[in-house]
Amino acid sequence: MTKHWHEIRDPIHIFVRLDTDERKVLDSRPFQRLRHISQLALTYLIYPGATHKRFEHSLGVMELAGRVFDTITSDQNVTDELRDLVPEIARPDERNYWRRVLRMAALCHDIGHLPFSHAAEDELLPDGWSHERLSRILIENELMTKIWKEMRPPLDPEHIVKVALGARKTKDLSFTKWERILSEIIVGDAFGVDRIDYLLRDSHHSGVAYGKFDHYRLVDELRILPSNEGSTEPALGIAEGGIYSAEALALARYFMFSQVYYHPIRLIYDRHLKDFLVEWLAEGSLFPGGTFPINVEGHLQITDNEVNVALSSAARNPSAKGHEAAIRIIERKHFRVLYERNPTDLALHSSPGEVIAIAAKSKFGETSIRYSKPKIKDIAADFPVRTRDGRVVPAIAISEVLTSLKPMAIDYVFIAPDRLKDATEWLLKERQKILETASKLEKEDKK
Repeated sequence: MTKHWHEIRDPIHIFVRLDTDERKVLDSRPFQRLRHISQLALTYLIYPGATHKRFEHSLGVMELAGRVFDTITSDQNVTDELRDLVPEIARPDERNYWRRVLRMAALCHDIGHLPFSHAAEDELLPDGWSHERLSRILIENELMTKIWKEMRPPLDPEHIVKVALGARKTKDLSFTKWERILSEIIVGDAFGVDRIDYLLRDSHHSGVAYGKFDHYRLVDELRILPSNEGSTEPALGIAEGGIYSAEALALARYFMFSQVYYHPIRLIYDRHLKDFLVEWLAEGSLFPGGTFPINVEGHLQITDNEVNVALSSAARNPSAKGHEAAIRIIERKHFRVLYERNPTDLALHSSPGEVIAIAAKSKFGETSIRYSKPKIKDIAADFPVRTRDGRVVPAIAISEVLTSLKPMAIDYVFIAPDRLKDATEWLLKERQKILETASKLEKEDKK
C-alpha cells in the first residue's frame, strides 16, 4: 500500500513531513538538483562541518512555513479584526489551498540557485538575471506545472511564484494583502522562515553556537496584526510574549554574519571562486556569453559537481583557464588579510579599506591585492507587536536590543601570501600617511 504521508529525518526540525502530492515536487529534477548545491559555498574550508546543501535547507523552510501558517490561522488567533484585514483567512477551503501554496513556495524558493549559491551571482549571470528569476522560470516551466495541475486542488503557478519570491522580486505582478502576508512568511525581513532555517542550520553544521535561538517560542507567538495601531494594512508581527525570541533571532543574525558569513577567509575564498568562474565561463566552448546558462535544461545540468571537477582539472594544468584561482582554492594558498576596518581609522577617512587597497595595488601590483566590502546588512527589522493590554506598537518602541543593533560594516584588504610580510611592514609605516593624504584630497574635491 502506498504511503500517503512521508517523514524525513532532519537535524534541525527532527522530522519534515509531506504528503504524496508534495513528494512529487521533492522528486522532481529541479528540486533534486539542490542536493548538489552547497548552502555556504566554500565555507567548509574554514568550518569543516559546513557541507550541507540547499536541499535540506529548502525542506526545513517548508516545514517552518507550515508551522507558521498553522499558528497564525488557528481558531484562537483568527479574530474579527483579522477577518476584516484578510477575509481569505476565514474561508476553510481557501485556507487549505493557500497552505499548500505556501509550503510548495517554501520548498521551491531556492531552485534557481547557481553552483555554490551566492558566490559572485551578479557577475556570473547575464544583466537583469538573478537566482530568483531562475526560480520563477522553473516554477512556471512544464516540468513543474504538470505537478501543480495534478495536485488536488490544482495550484496556480503564479501564486507559488508570488509567495516564494515576494513583491520586491516580482514587480510585474500584483499582490493581494493575503499574498503579501504569505510571502512575508518566507522572505520577510523580520520573521521570514528562510532566514530562521538558515541561521539554525548554518549554526548547527558550522559548529558555531551563535545562530541558535528559541524558534519554537517565536513561531508560537507570531500573529497577523495591523502594521500600525488602527491601520488596515496587515503585517506579520508578534505577541509581546515573543519579543525576547525575536530579539534573539536578530542577535543570532548579527553574530552569524560577523562570525561566519563575513569571516575574512570565507570572503577571500568566495573571491577566488569568483575569479575562477569568470575565467572558466569565459571559455566560449563551455557556455555562450561567458555566463551560467539561463535556459532550464542548461541550468539543471550545472551544479557544484561540475565546478569542482573543473577546479581540480585547472589546478593540475598551468595553462588552463582559471589555473591560479584554482590553485588558491585546491591547495589553500588563499590571499591573507592585510588590513581590516578599524574604528579609529574612520576618523581619518570615511572608507579606509578602499583607500588602503588602492595604495597597496599601486605598491604591490593589481594582481596581488583583493578588496572586499560586502553589502551592508540591516540586522534588525521593525515589526508590529501586540502588547498585553491589546495595543499594537512598533517593536523598536519597546525593544532596546533591536534599537541598538546597527547595520554591519565590513572592510578587508587581502594580499597574496608571498607579499604579506613586506606589505605588513609597509602598511605599519604608511597607514597614517595614506589615510591623511586621501582625506585631504577628499576634502579638496568637495570644495
